[in-house]
Amino acid sequence: MTETILSLSAARALHLAAQGLLQPRRRKARQPDVVDTIRQMGVLQIDTIHVVARSPYLVLWSRLGDYPQPWLEQALAAGELFEYWAHEACFVPVEDYGLYRHRMLDPEAMGWKYSATWMKERRAEVDKVLQHIRVNGPTRSADFERTDGQSGGWWSWKPEKRSLEVLFTTGALMISARHNFQRIYDLAERVLPDWDDSQLRPMDEVRRALVLKAVKAMGCARSAWISDYFRTKPPRLDPEQLFAEGALLRAWVEDWDDPVYVHPDLAHLLAAAADGTLSPTLTTILSPFDPVVWDRRRALELFNFDYRLECYTPADKRQYGYFTLPILRRGALVGRLDAKAHRRDGVFEVKSLALEPSSRVSDRFTRDIAGALQRLADWHACPEVHIKQAAPAIFGQQLQAALDAAGSEKEAA
Repeated sequence: MTETILSLSAARALHLAAQGLLQPRRRKARQPDVVDTIRQMGVLQIDTIHVVARSPYLVLWSRLGDYPQPWLEQALAAGELFEYWAHEACFVPVEDYGLYRHRMLDPEAMGWKYSATWMKERRAEVDKVLQHIRVNGPTRSADFERTDGQSGGWWSWKPEKRSLEVLFTTGALMISARHNFQRIYDLAERVLPDWDDSQLRPMDEVRRALVLKAVKAMGCARSAWISDYFRTKPPRLDPEQLFAEGALLRAWVEDWDDPVYVHPDLAHLLAAAADGTLSPTLTTILSPFDPVVWDRRRALELFNFDYRLECYTPADKRQYGYFTLPILRRGALVGRLDAKAHRRDGVFEVKSLALEPSSRVSDRFTRDIAGALQRLADWHACPEVHIKQAAPAIFGQQLQAALDAAGSEKEAA
């Protein structure tokens, strides 16, 4: 049997199709689309930086277009999603709770996410926090008054917050809702009353399920990419074994020495990619925590895009900016921009924009980027877009001119 051979561009198209980023949506987003989109990705990573919209909202916008941000919190409060350590801290479809329960039962394997020392030395304090929630109901960290005299910085959580997070990692507490993006903690048995550990699947079945879900979410996956998607630890299941069993398909990408694996549910997309009929037409802006770019190695191998988030890098050592957003255009990652939404002034500031050296600028290219940028700005209620700096500089001028011309046409209409 002849195995499928893909060009690199076809592999990219297959990946983007699996991620819901192949073509623009044909209809306006509806509330169920939020959970369906998270289901398609497997997880939605959480981050709180918001110089533009917080990452989880932005990841959804890249796929759904304009939608009301509260839909995400509503899905959490309705019990359609839960939060846990998946890729990192993530929103996860509630039906996948059992796939992560093993992690809760072995919290010491979670590394820095759990402190056995805190649990041992502060057991009475931890129990007191748990009892507070048992008696008083859903609780925020802010409900506990700070008494240690320290500030509330990133690495100086108050004791109750640390206890809440330890209890969250063990699964004793879950996030029942969010208010202004602040976590609200409650007892797991109240958030998920139908769960019982008798429903727990054997660990080998969980490993198998996570491999299959990761491969499906990526569209096509090299073996070395798989474990990062859900941050699975050894022992890991060899996808070649799943291929031999018929649980995965296998294909080859031109000039790569190892195969890629494809979920059977995506066989039709694999065939279309191989035939050259899977055409990426979407141009959009991505979050730094989008699954397409969160694995630096995969982004480099698949898109030849060397991406690093620099918000944790000292300002004088940043190459591109604090919170750079990758630009996806018609199947390629063509650049990145560092932006800030000045909501009070209605201005979306592009502090810097850098195109990839391989990008070929044309009128259509410029219009595509301008359209995506304006849609993102409008979603932020910042209709004016100001380009401060770009590389190459001439593209910044062309992009600003395209944005201004489109704005004038809109006003004239």
